[in-house]
Formats: sequence, structure tokens, C-alpha cells
Amino acid sequence: MAGRDAGVGTPLTAGGVYRGWVVVAAAFSVLFFAYGLQFSFGVFVTGMSAELGWTRAQTAAPYAVYVFAYGAFSVVTGRLTDRHGPRPVIAIGAVLLGLGWGASALVTQPWHLHVTLGCVAALGMSVTWVPCNATVSRWFTRRRGTAVAIASTGGSLGNLVVPTLAAALVAAWGWRVTLAALACTAALSMLVAARHMIRDPEAVGLWPDGAASAPPPSPAGSGRRLAEVRFTWPFMLVVAMYFMTWVPVFVPFVHAVAFAEDLGLGKIAAASVLTAIGAGGVVGRLASGWVSDRIGRLNALLIVFALQALAFILFAQARDLAWLWAAATVFGFSYGGTVTLLPPLCGDLFGRAHVAAIVGMIFALAGAPAAIGPYFAGWAYDVSGSYVAAFYASAAFNLVAFVLAGVLLALIAARRQAWHE
Repeated sequence: MAGRDAGVGTPLTAGGVYRGWVVVAAAFSVLFFAYGLQFSFGVFVTGMSAELGWTRAQTAAPYAVYVFAYGAFSVVTGRLTDRHGPRPVIAIGAVLLGLGWGASALVTQPWHLHVTLGCVAALGMSVTWVPCNATVSRWFTRRRGTAVAIASTGGSLGNLVVPTLAAALVAAWGWRVTLAALACTAALSMLVAARHMIRDPEAVGLWPDGAASAPPPSPAGSGRRLAEVRFTWPFMLVVAMYFMTWVPVFVPFVHAVAFAEDLGLGKIAAASVLTAIGAGGVVGRLASGWVSDRIGRLNALLIVFALQALAFILFAQARDLAWLWAAATVFGFSYGGTVTLLPPLCGDLFGRAHVAAIVGMIFALAGAPAAIGPYFAGWAYDVSGSYVAAFYASAAFNLVAFVLAGVLLALIAARRQAWHE
């Protein structure tokens, strides 16, 4: 096996580059196409509503089911990734993702979208975030935050590029053809990237970070199982703070375009709000990973939770495109930071051997309820004709997440002091 990976049949390094960076690039590609497609949904909301006669809440409800389902399914895909490796898991998911989103272009009734998007596409989407970021976490220890940040930036770049492209294509082709084309492109690209996803460096005779020998065990243990950590205070606090920040996190992705159109902006200008989220996300993911390697994961999380609360307040006050861009950029930065920091945080706290299962469980418990946010915002709009209440509620949720992160930081500091004593 020396020098080659039997499963892939290519050199372990290319030009002296550590093989882990190839895995990072593959994860980046998967996340770019999957999240670029997912975050384009807001572009299709008004077209669906107008053609099919659905209310905003009816249009958002299947997407809420999708968010819940792919978060819940992450428990399974995380375990499967730990057991079988990421390559077959991501490949199967790519096919399901393409089928689900592609079939969504054919819907005529709300229940159709519940099946195609809320079930089939959700199964496919569940193979992206947890398997990709958990796999990258296994390949690095010293540079874990930076590596996960680079990989996860694919999601924000997808958010930056694809929604604006989708809006232009909708204007030319209509929402149905555009959705089908994006679904096929995403599925094929993910299948290519999956070929380069390898479970961990040990599978090909390497060590994390390209080290010449095995790293020493971390204080948290070299790899604690989910059953060992799921009832501990650190695990439960991580779940609680991510629950609070993720409940409202999809509100801008689903409703920001419609909100901008309600303010009198055209389709392309409104879609640029999603592009601003993506631009902020690119910077937020890269910055949070790099900064967290230096000041600690929880200190970095305190910053991004505070910024996300600020972003929702800015959305509530927005009255023109410039204000929306400011809110969207801050939101993208903070959202990018929160999602980037979870896998490295879990790797630090619980070790890397079973990190996919642990991150998958947290993603399910905290991420699946994010389905509530878009539906609540749609309902609030239908009742009041405004998204302002939903934006302020979202800010409050993030302030609670900030407090919980502070509690976890204090708990860890107290335990470290006890170890030294």
C-alpha cells in the first residue's frame, strides 16, 4: 500500500502535496454543488407561488420538511460514513439528490413537493455536510479548523454563484427547466468528487496533517463513541446552542428573495441578496476556521453567534438593497462560521475516531428543528404581511446560543483547572 491508495489507484501525493488536501478539495466540490442547489430554492419561491397558486407558507412547507428530514437522516449517514467510509455514502446520496430536486421540477400539487424535495432530495442532501466535514476532520488535528473551513467554503461559494445564475436562467428558461438542469449538474459533479473521498489517513498508510508518526492522544480521548458522550454536559450544551442558532438559520435562504421583491426590487436584484450571503459566508468560513485554530473554537463561536443576532436585526430594519446587502453579508459571515466550527469542535472535545456519528447526531438533534424557521416566517408573513417579527425572533434565538456557548466555555475552563490541580 505504500505510496498508493488501493481504493483509488492514484499516488498519495501530487507534487508533494499531502493527500488530505485532495480530500479537502473533493469535499469542497460536493458542498459547492449541493448547497448551491439548496440555497437557490428562494429563487423559485415566487415563480412556484404564481404558477401553482400556493401561499408563501404552502411553498415553504415542503422545504421545511426537507430541512427537517436531511438533518434527521444525518444520524444514519454519519454512522454509515464511520462504518463504510464516505465514498459509497456520498455516491448514493448524489443520485438521490439529483432525482429529488430534478423531480421537483415536475410538481403540480404541494404533496408532490413534499415527496420529491422533503423525502428523496433530503435523503441525498444528508450525505453532504456531515460526511464531508467529518472526513476532513479525520485527516487533520493541528490544522483541523483551517482544513474544515476551506472544505466548507464550498457551500458558501455555491451560495455565492448558483442563486444568481439560477435567477438569470429562470428569466430565460422558466423555473422548471432551470431546476431540472441544476439538479442534474449537481448530481453528476458530486459523483465525480465522491471518488476522491477517503475515510482517514490511516486507510492509506498516513497520519493526520501528513505527520511522520502517530500524533499523541488528545486530552479529550483519541476517539470516544457516541454512546459514551451523548449524555455528557459538553455534548448536550453543544446540541442546545446549535439548536438555538439553527432554528432560524434557513429563514433568509427561503424568504430573503421574496422579502426583497416585496420591497420593490426585481428578480435579479433580489437574488443578489443570496449572493451577498454567499460572499459573507466565504469570508466567515475561512476566517472562523483560521481564527479558531488560534483563539479556540468556543471563543470564535461567541463572536459569530453575536454577529448572527446582529444580522437578523439588520434584516428587520432593511428598507433598500444596500441595507439588505449589509444584513445578508453579516448573516453569511456568521452562518458560515457556526457551521464550520462544529466538526472541529467535536473533534477537539470527543476525538476523531467516531466524529461522523457524533456530528451526525448533533446535526439531527439541532439541525432538523431548523425546519420550523422557514415555515414560521412564511406563516408570520401570511398573517401580518411582514417578516419583521420573524427576524427579531431569530435574533433572540442567537442571543440564547451566545449565552450557552459561554456556559460551555466556562465549564471546560473549570475542568481544565481541576486537571491541573
